[in-house]
Amino acid sequence: MEYAPLVNEDDEANECLSSDEIELKPQNILKINHESKLRTNLKPKMGISCSSILSICRNKAHKTQPRNIMISRRDLNSIWYPKNVIRNQKYNILTFIPLVLFEQFRFFLNLYFLVMACTQFIPMFRVGYLYTYWGPLAFVLFVTMLREAYDDIKRAYRDKELNSQMYTLLCANGRRKKVPSSQLQVSDVIVIQKNQRVPADVVLLQTSDKSGTCFIRTDQLDGETDWKLRIAAPMTHSLEDISVLISEASATAKIHAEPPSLSIHEFNGVISWKQDEPLTVESVLWSGTVVATGEAVCCVVYTGSDTRMVMNTSKPRSKAGLLDIEINTLTKLLFAALVLLSMVMLILKGFRGPWYRYLVRFFLLFSYMIPISLRVNLDMGKTVYAWFIQRDKNIPGTVVRTSTIPEELGRIGYLLSDKTGTLTQNLMIFKRIHLGTVSYTNENQAEVSNLLKQQFKTITTPIHENQPLMSSAMLSSSKTRSVVKKTEATKVPEAVKALALCHNVTPVFEEKISPSLDTSARSTDDKNTSTPTITRTSIIRRSGDISSLPDTPLTGATSLNTTDASDIAQLLPPTDVTYQASSPDEIALVEWTEQVGLTLVHRDLQSMTLQLNATQQLFHYQILQMFPFTSETKRMGIIIRDEQTNEIIFYLKGADVVMQSFVQYNDWLQEECSNMAREGLRTLVVAKKTLTPEHYQDFEQRLMKARLQTIDRNRRVNEVIETLERDMELLCVTGVEDKLQENVRQTLEILRNAGIKVWMLTGDKLETATCIAKSSKLIGRDHDIYTFKQITTREECLQEINMFRRKADACLIITGDTLQICLSFYERDLMELIIQCPAVVVCRCSPTQKANVVELLKKYGNQRVRVCAIGDGGNDVSMIQSADVGVGIVGKEGKQASLAADFSINQFSYLSRLLLVHGRNSYKRSAALSQFVMHRGLIISVMQAIFSSIFYFASISLYQGFLLVGYGTVYTMFPVFSLVLDKDVRSEIALLYPELYKELSKGRSLSFKTFFLWVFISIYQGGAIMYGSFLLFDDDFIHVVSITFTSLILTELLMVALTIRTWHPLMILAQLLSLACYVLSLIVLKSHFDPEFLQSWDFIWRVLLVTLISCLPLYVLKFVQVKCKPPIQQKLMQYATLK
Repeated sequence: MEYAPLVNEDDEANECLSSDEIELKPQNILKINHESKLRTNLKPKMGISCSSILSICRNKAHKTQPRNIMISRRDLNSIWYPKNVIRNQKYNILTFIPLVLFEQFRFFLNLYFLVMACTQFIPMFRVGYLYTYWGPLAFVLFVTMLREAYDDIKRAYRDKELNSQMYTLLCANGRRKKVPSSQLQVSDVIVIQKNQRVPADVVLLQTSDKSGTCFIRTDQLDGETDWKLRIAAPMTHSLEDISVLISEASATAKIHAEPPSLSIHEFNGVISWKQDEPLTVESVLWSGTVVATGEAVCCVVYTGSDTRMVMNTSKPRSKAGLLDIEINTLTKLLFAALVLLSMVMLILKGFRGPWYRYLVRFFLLFSYMIPISLRVNLDMGKTVYAWFIQRDKNIPGTVVRTSTIPEELGRIGYLLSDKTGTLTQNLMIFKRIHLGTVSYTNENQAEVSNLLKQQFKTITTPIHENQPLMSSAMLSSSKTRSVVKKTEATKVPEAVKALALCHNVTPVFEEKISPSLDTSARSTDDKNTSTPTITRTSIIRRSGDISSLPDTPLTGATSLNTTDASDIAQLLPPTDVTYQASSPDEIALVEWTEQVGLTLVHRDLQSMTLQLNATQQLFHYQILQMFPFTSETKRMGIIIRDEQTNEIIFYLKGADVVMQSFVQYNDWLQEECSNMAREGLRTLVVAKKTLTPEHYQDFEQRLMKARLQTIDRNRRVNEVIETLERDMELLCVTGVEDKLQENVRQTLEILRNAGIKVWMLTGDKLETATCIAKSSKLIGRDHDIYTFKQITTREECLQEINMFRRKADACLIITGDTLQICLSFYERDLMELIIQCPAVVVCRCSPTQKANVVELLKKYGNQRVRVCAIGDGGNDVSMIQSADVGVGIVGKEGKQASLAADFSINQFSYLSRLLLVHGRNSYKRSAALSQFVMHRGLIISVMQAIFSSIFYFASISLYQGFLLVGYGTVYTMFPVFSLVLDKDVRSEIALLYPELYKELSKGRSLSFKTFFLWVFISIYQGGAIMYGSFLLFDDDFIHVVSITFTSLILTELLMVALTIRTWHPLMILAQLLSLACYVLSLIVLKSHFDPEFLQSWDFIWRVLLVTLISCLPLYVLKFVQVKCKPPIQQKLMQYATLK
C-alpha cells in the first residue's frame, strides 16, 4: 500500500477538496466555506446548549434515512451531519447560570429563601438590613456555582483532550494532513495508526497488512478485551494506491449505509465504484474502539451523536442525593411549622389593622427556623468528604468526580457490577486436563511433554511436503481406534493435538525487519527517508465463514514457503508470539499446548500449522469447515484435513451440558465436570470424529445447500451440522481459571455482610458468567441457582416465572434478551421476585440493557437505599450514569468509565473502604450536621416567638441584623462545621464489622424521630434561655439581649461538644476560635451591649446559670443513656481497645 508524503498542519483547508472540483466549479467555494462555518457553529452536544437547540431546527434526515456518501467529497454531502465531537459537559457559557440557578431553586429550601429575600425590597415588609437575607443567599449560590464550574471545567478539559487528538486525513492527489478528530466529517478518508482510538464510525477501506485485515480492541464498546478481526472491502484493498479512489473525480466512489442504529453487532451497506460490493459489520470500525495492529485507511460514515458509542451512552444528569431529598422534606415540615406559628401569633394578636403586613413580618421574623446556612454547611461538608477520600492512602488513586453525593456511598443497598476487568482480570490460566483415567495439572507439564516426544520419536529429520510426519500410532484408522483400548501414551498426544487445532486462535507477530528485506512494501517517497528500521505487524486472519470470504495470502513468518522452522529463524529474527481469539479460554489452552511442546505458528482462513518444539518440525493442516461458538449452540467445531495423512477429522469442543449427548458412553465426564466447577474452573469438553472422504463430501453438499436457503438458514445449517455430532470419541475435559481481581472474594463477602446485594451484569456468555459468579463467591456454595431458559412467547415467560417463584432464596441467572422479553410481559411480577434474590447474574447484556436494569431496580427496589453501579469499560458508562452512584475502575479497558463515573478507583477491593468507611462517615456526619444546623435555627426562632408573645405579639426582632448574621456565621460556624471531622468508630472497626453499615439502610441517623427529638430540644433550650432570663432576672430586663444572646452562644458551643463522639484537635481549635470571636465582638460592638454590665460578675454568673439550666439536663440524659444502653458502636470501640 503506497502513501504520499505528509502535509503540514498549516496547509489550506481547501486542499482536502478535489482539485478538479475547485477548478471546474469555483462558485462552490463560497458555498463550501459557508457550510463549513455553519457546521462549526452547530455542534451537537450531550448536554443542553445553544447548538443543540439550533440543531432541533435541522432536518432529522441523518437519523432516519439511509445515507449515500461520496468518498472524500464533503461538498457532495446532501444533508447536514452532526459534528464529530465528544461532549460530557453539563453546561456552556450561555446555559451555565440559568441551569445552575434552576438546579438550586428547584429545592424548596433555596426557593423559600429567595422569596424571603425578595420581600425585603418592599419597605412595609422589611424587618432588617438587606444583607441579613441577601448575604447568606448570595454566598450559597456563589459556593454552588464555584463547585459546579470546577467540576464542569474538568469535564471540558477531558473532552478537549479527546476532541483534539490528531488524525491523518487523506486529501486530493494523495496529500495527507493532520486534523483534530472534532474536524472530521462524513465522507472523509483517514489513516488510523496502531494503538490509536477510532474517532468515528468508519468503513475499513485498506490496511497495512497484505491480507486486508486488522485487529481492533472493542473493550470500550462491549467490555470484551479480546481482539476482533476486521476485513477491508476487497475492492478498495486491492488498489495499489488508495489516493486513486480519492482523486478520480470522474468516477466517485460511493458508500450506501443504513441509518444510525443502536446495534453494535449489525451493519448493512454497499460500496460502489467500478462495481458493487456488500459491507457487513466485519468491515466497520465503531467509534471508541482501538486499532490493535497495523494501519487502517477508513472512510467516515457516522459522526458525533450518530455513532454507536454515543447512541449507547445515556446523557449525564445532575444527581441529587437521598440525604438531600430527606432534608428537603424536613424543610417542608419546618415551613409548615413556620406557617402555623405565624398564624397562631397573628390570631393571638388579632386581625386588627393591616393584619397581612403583620403576617408577612412574622414570616420573616421566624424565617430562621429554616436556616439558609444549612445548604452552605452541607455543600462545604461534601467538599471536605471528597478531600478525605482522595487523600486516603489506603485507596491510592481514588478520584471524586461528582462532589455532591459522597453521602450516597453510605446508603448503598444494591451493587451492579461488570465482570470483565471489574471482578476479573480477564486473564485465563490453564489449571487441569482430565482424560478419564488420569488428570494433569501445570505441575505435570514435563510428563506431558515427554509423552508428546515419545509419540513423535520416530521423526528425526525435517519434514517436507507429501512426506509422512506422524508416527504409526497417530496414523491408525478410526476403526482401529474405536476397537483398541488406548493407553495413556496415546491419549495424551491426541488430546494435546485436539486442543492445538480446535479453536479460532490467531498468532500475531511483532517484528522489526531491516529495510533490505522490506523494500517492496515501501513507497517511492519513503525511499528517501532515513529510517533505519520499520515495524511491521504480521497478522494472520482469524478463521471464520470460509464459504463467504475471499482467500487470504499468508503473511509474516508463515508467508515464507518453508516447512522447517529453522529456515524461518534464519530469515526473520526471533520474536514473541501473542495470540488473539474471540475467547480468552482458547488462548489459555493454546498457550498451554505451546508450553508442553506443540505450538501454533500459523493460521489463516484455509490452513493451520503446528510446530513440535522438541524437533522444530512443522505439521500442516487444511481447514475445511469452521463452526464458531454461539450462545445457542454452546459449542464450536472445526473440520481439518491432515496434509501428512489426508485424514479428515472433525473436532468439537463445548460446554459439558451439551457435549454429554454427543460423546460415546462414559462414566466419568459428568463427575469430573462437577468437580472442576466446584473449584471455580471453566470446563470445556473436547471430542473428535474421523470422517471418510465420501462422508465429508456428502456433508459438504448438504451444508452448502442449507447455506443457500433464505428462510430459516441458521436452523437448517444447525440441523446439517448435528448429523456429524453423534457417537463422538471423548478426548478430554479441560479446566481453566479466570483470574480474579485482587481480594475480590473478601470484598464481596464484606459487602454481603454489610447488607448490600450484588448483581453482575456482563456481556459475556452464560457459562462464563456462572463460573465467575461461583469462583468469586458472588454465589455461595449453599445457594441454589435457577437459570432462566431462553423464551420467545408470553406463555413460556409465565411458565418460567412460576417455576422461579417456587425456588425460594435462589440466585438467578438470566440472559439480557430473556430478561427483556419477560419485562415486556410481566415487569412488576418479575422484578418483585428478582429483588428478593441474594444474587443476580445477567449475561449477554448490552450497554442499553445494563442501564435499563439500573432504572428498573431504582423503580422497584427498596426506596430507602441507593443503587450503585461499578465498571471499567466504555460499555459500562450508561449503567454508571444511570445509577444513583457510579464508580469507575481505571484498568486495562481504559479510562472512559472512570471519567464518566462519580467516583474513580483503581481496584475493585477499594470499594469496601470507599463504602464502609468513607460512605458511612460522610452520611453520619452530614446527618448530624444538618440536624444541628436546623436546631440552631429552631432555637433562635423559639426565642423570637417567646419575645414577641411577651411584648404583646409585636412583630419586632429580638436581635439586630448584625447579631443574627454573626450567630449563623462567625459565632457558631466553626464548631458546628467541625462535626465533619467526627466519627463514631475507627476505620478498622468499620471494616471488621460490616454489619454496622447495614444499620444505615434503616435511615436512623436522619429520620422523623431524630428530627422531632431535636425540635423538642430546641423548644426546651429556647424556652429555658428566654424564660430563665425573664423570671430570674426581672430587675435586669434592660440587659436581656446581652444575657440571652451570650447564653445562646455558649449553649450552642456546649451542644456541639455534647454531639461530638471522637474529638479532633481542630474541633477544640474551632470552639476556642468561635468563643474568641464572640468575646472580641463584645468589646468592639459597644453600641449593641453595655460595656460596664459585661465587665461585672452579675453578667458572668447569670449567663452561666442560664446556660447551665439549658444544657445540664441533656448532659445528664446522655450520661444515663450511655451507661444503661450504650450504642453498638461504643461497645465495639471498647472491645477493640481492650483487645
